[in-house]
Amino acid sequence: MISSKITGTGTFIPSLKKANNDFLDFDFLNNDGSKFEATNTVIIEKFKGITGIEERRYAKQTYNTSDLAFFAAEKAIADAKVNPEELDYIIFAHNFGDVKPGAIQGDTLPSLATRVKAKLQIANPNCVAYDVLFGCPGWIEGVIQAQAFIKAGIAKKCLVIGAETLSRVVDKHDRDSMIYSDGAGACIVEETTEKDSGILSHASQTFAKEEANYLFFGGSYNPQNDRDVRYIKMHGRKIYEFAITHVPKAMKLALDKSGLQIDDVKKVFIHQANEKMDEAIIKRFYRLFKTPIPEGVMPMSIHKLGNSSVATVPTLLDLVLKGQIENQEVKKGDVVILASVGAGMNINAIVYKF
Repeated sequence: MISSKITGTGTFIPSLKKANNDFLDFDFLNNDGSKFEATNTVIIEKFKGITGIEERRYAKQTYNTSDLAFFAAEKAIADAKVNPEELDYIIFAHNFGDVKPGAIQGDTLPSLATRVKAKLQIANPNCVAYDVLFGCPGWIEGVIQAQAFIKAGIAKKCLVIGAETLSRVVDKHDRDSMIYSDGAGACIVEETTEKDSGILSHASQTFAKEEANYLFFGGSYNPQNDRDVRYIKMHGRKIYEFAITHVPKAMKLALDKSGLQIDDVKKVFIHQANEKMDEAIIKRFYRLFKTPIPEGVMPMSIHKLGNSSVATVPTLLDLVLKGQIENQEVKKGDVVILASVGAGMNINAIVYKF
């Protein structure tokens, strides 16, 4: 039976560090344009306590999202030891395209996947390149699509990328801007006939009634700014409540489809959105099985890397596989869950066996 597995991973973590203290002189405002009563020191301390973020990474001004993606893709291709000309698909998950510093538009013409193919100098016209807009779960959804192509017999090797430069679409007067960061992660998904390994099952969901606008594009909180320039905005409390309610159920759905038990799961690689939210999701997930949470089951990178949207899960996975996160490792035969939640509102999860 044909299945698919990840044969190589790669990341690009930008070199520019933005510590919490770098926001001390920002003019944070409420959504009505009024000033906070609390000082920035208090705001930042509360922010760290909730999100766990101490610093985040920003891309150099000379790099765009597609550049970060190219760097990560090169590493994944080298790790998998594949010939780029043999790739059947390049699937690129992002949300805002290439956003040049100071620009007010995202650039997606041509698609970012096409730009990566060009940077990789792939001549094969049968290597199909396209973008995925699925919010933060975009990279996982790209892996699910790659598996579908492979199981359908129309692909053998796919490059799946998640990359973003969120630092260029944030409102500097919105304290939520401290959450976001830049980065890229990529993997090669290949056909395999190995039994009981690779992608075992998955689940994807879209909630689009009132949830559709939990994340949206909106104007600056500073009423003096250009009202036609839009920034990433969110209803944080609603997202938190949505995520802790629905993500555990989607993860359980994927695990139930695999036929495995909760005790088989060694790691959960979850979207690095908010430490408190991720902890609550894991707690509720294990509560569904009436099972204690194993120590060290949830690797975290948000403390130093922030929330880079589609890049968080592939980056986290690569860092653990390469032994770059302390006290975290994945061994042959380990079962892991990859899960994410984001704009849409979309949720997905993959059960994977190494």
